[in-house]
Amino acid sequence: MLKSPAARDGLAVGLATAVYGVSFGALSVAAGLDVWQTCFLSLIMFTGGSQFALVGVVASGGVAAGASAIAAAGLLGVRNVVYGMRMKPVVDTGGPWRRAAASWVTIDESTAVALAQTDERQSRIGFWVTGVAIFVGWNLTTLAGALIGDAIGDTRAWGLDAAAAAAFLGLLWPRLKSLQTGAVAVAAAVVAAFTTPVLMPGLPVLVAAVVAVVVGWFDLLGRRRAT
Repeated sequence: MLKSPAARDGLAVGLATAVYGVSFGALSVAAGLDVWQTCFLSLIMFTGGSQFALVGVVASGGVAAGASAIAAAGLLGVRNVVYGMRMKPVVDTGGPWRRAAASWVTIDESTAVALAQTDERQSRIGFWVTGVAIFVGWNLTTLAGALIGDAIGDTRAWGLDAAAAAAFLGLLWPRLKSLQTGAVAVAAAVVAAFTTPVLMPGLPVLVAAVVAVVVGWFDLLGRRRAT
């Protein structure tokens, strides 16, 4: 199975993605979580975008922003529900334990590799190899990053207090491929910038998310370009 093209794709994507776990581990410790809390997040939550969202909001507002951090992470995690519906025909084999495991590793990368294959068997192989490779690698590199972040002490002296925002920008930038997506990003950023001084930490992220959904829902710029 590991000699198939889907398996090779899955391992390549898995290894490349797992490296980012080091960044999450260090950022999480910089935000105020300890090593074991950081590792617990990667083990239980296991969706990079939501994890970065949570520690980013906590970094800006501390424990008081916990509710907003969870809400922001939950909003980003909704996409995995859509992935699950799309992948159900591919992975809906075996008993309940296998289906539960499939739901755990249904993420951006495993879905993308599975959908890139030409037949159902290769899709299934790509899905499982990618998901398992990232799950194992991400948790190991999270631990490594958390230990590094914990060892260097004051993370602000190394600039890690601003790294969460940089990581978010890195996740967002490759997706700005059209005028509409750019408009969504700019509108959300403007709203977040104006509401940050007047709202509790974490709330500007949620307000910006609502604005992004509204702007993206109507797709005005996308329709005009298509016309």
